Amino acid sequence: MQAYRKQAALCLPKAILMLALLAGPCLAGLCACKRQTGNGSATRPGRAATIQNKGSDTMVNLALAWAEAYAKARPEVHIAVTGGGSGTGIAALVNRTVDLANASRRIKDEERAEAKRNGVDPVEHTVAGDAIAVLVHSSNPISELTIPELSAVFSGKITNWRELGGEDRPIVLVSRESNSGTHVFFLETIVRQGKAGDKTLFSPDTLLMPSSEGISTEVRHNPNAIGYDGLGYVTRDQKVLGVARASGKPYVLPTVASAQDGSYPIARGLYMYSMGEPEGDIRDYLYWILGPAGQTIVKELGFVPLR
Repeated sequence: MQAYRKQAALCLPKAILMLALLAGPCLAGLCACKRQTGNGSATRPGRAATIQNKGSDTMVNLALAWAEAYAKARPEVHIAVTGGGSGTGIAALVNRTVDLANASRRIKDEERAEAKRNGVDPVEHTVAGDAIAVLVHSSNPISELTIPELSAVFSGKITNWRELGGEDRPIVLVSRESNSGTHVFFLETIVRQGKAGDKTLFSPDTLLMPSSEGISTEVRHNPNAIGYDGLGYVTRDQKVLGVARASGKPYVLPTVASAQDGSYPIARGLYMYSMGEPEGDIRDYLYWILGPAGQTIVKELGFVPLR
């Protein structure tokens, strides 16, 4: 298992690699053992176990695909998947109403503290990688932006495309809602440029969408719009911008390869959080997700496999 984990980590960019290594020790014991349901009780012969899985809307299609494929390998185990956002999934784990919380961001210190007050010890598992694509309307002449420019745009300091070399049009900002892990990641990495202690916020004029599909729809139909989405939700009819870390640095498009080698500057890990060290069916399910079958699905859906 140690050799397998090292091999899986080799293709990760530094940011995702660090998170994967931090999560690694909790997976060292993922091996065959007695079957258990999500609440820890042994599965009885002929009775299905149910694993409650909730959280990130970015990950919901991926989680559903995993659950469907796993049902064919282990029909006696039922995976119940729902979305609602990373914050919603983590809150459900804190309140002991789910077995696995999906998150497109890392758990916050205050969430972990609340979990501990409830007797829950959230254990992080890096299950895939992702790249956040910056999207504009297909008619927009802008093709590249730096992170400082994106920060100025989404914080409302730049409000017209003319200021970026485009047409004299107002910029329409499109974002996920604040409960979304993608929203939090984009805020910290792009709007605040990764600066600790920075309190910059999204412009109050930003349109907040309840789903990744909502962002795609708005950007696809609004010539003035700019938004962002996980790589797995990008379609061929969308215009994706190249992003540079700063002026004079190379502009890179988001792809599986550029996320894996770390050249794309807006790459992240995707996580599942368990309520303590995983056991039984939950442990087996996580082991399967990290294996060839689960990571093949990651790649098929346009996300970044760990291998």
